[in-house]
Amino acid sequence: MDFSFSDKDEEFRMKVRDFFENEYPRDIVEKIASGASPSKEDYQRSERAMAAKGWLAVNWPKSAGGTGWTANEKYIFDEELERAGALNVVPMGLLYVGPVIYTFGTEEQKKRWLPGILDSTTFWAQGYSEPGSGSDLASLQCSAVSNGDDYVVNGTKIWTSLGQHADWIFCLLRTSHEEKKQEGITFLLIDMESPGITANPIITIDGKHSLNSVIFEDVRVPKENRIGEEGKGWTYANYLLGHERTSYAHVAGKRKQLANTRAVAKERGLLDDPVFAEKLASLEARLDALEITVLRTLSSVAEGGAPGNESSILKIIATELAQDIAELGMEAFGPYMLPAFPDSVAPAWTGNTALPAGAAPAVAAYLGARAQSIYGGSNEIQKNIIAKRILEL
Repeated sequence: MDFSFSDKDEEFRMKVRDFFENEYPRDIVEKIASGASPSKEDYQRSERAMAAKGWLAVNWPKSAGGTGWTANEKYIFDEELERAGALNVVPMGLLYVGPVIYTFGTEEQKKRWLPGILDSTTFWAQGYSEPGSGSDLASLQCSAVSNGDDYVVNGTKIWTSLGQHADWIFCLLRTSHEEKKQEGITFLLIDMESPGITANPIITIDGKHSLNSVIFEDVRVPKENRIGEEGKGWTYANYLLGHERTSYAHVAGKRKQLANTRAVAKERGLLDDPVFAEKLASLEARLDALEITVLRTLSSVAEGGAPGNESSILKIIATELAQDIAELGMEAFGPYMLPAFPDSVAPAWTGNTALPAGAAPAVAAYLGARAQSIYGGSNEIQKNIIAKRILEL
């Protein structure tokens, strides 16, 4: 089997590499490499740099304002972005709600919301999980009650990633209790400046503020902000989740982590330890297998189409591998991992010259990776999807 790219693809790679080396904001690359948390401005400057090249909506069809790239070109772009240490795009707008809007939205809705996603002037959050309704998302209770031309929304969403930066949030909301739990759910887009919305920070184990709980108290949302039909939100959510679960692979980023781990291990003499060497070789082999699976998935998806239930396979493989790579990174740094730093943006991380380069990001990667097998639908749920919808067991 030949997994090499064509000469045309390699020419494209050099073009992308040149952009990230010479045009992309270097201060953002340096900030991320230090383990510091990116700001809203960092995310938007990063995305605007890519948008200026017409390279932001990599997975969108050309008809919706996307690149129209081949599966190989999309893969190469992501690979070079992560090789350069650039910021990945914020997925909520570009990877999640954008495809839902251009697939199921009206022409007016497309004109209203897609431009702000394409030029990174609108920051989106995702309102799916609730207290008690995470993996069993269909049991959500946050309600939207019809009231004239509006819905009145009450309830709580939780684990809202980057919600503190959001201008808009897309939500799954309960509009009816009369059907089975997967029905009676509606997909609404809500302005975060609406009266009655409160976002409360959730500080994670790595000291970062990326998660939030969002409380809705009698929030009025115009019905023109509803995507598709009332009560059909579960259909649109499943379409979105197919896109979400293919976004976890980050093969190039994982390869970079493993290369860093190998370099640290060599410096500390760990490559002579057969147990450590076997762990490293096993992870490298698993990463090669993930890469092949990603390429196979990409090649089977029509331009602008949804990846389907097979995305659950990628979600499991990618997230478990991310955790194992991060764990071996911790092992490689050894005693440098012991200090309990309060926050990766604090001077204890970025200003501590006693720490070897890469130690702080390695801790942040380890702590952050623990959640990967839970968010986006826990891996146990993904196994159920594979069993029921793919294997038909």
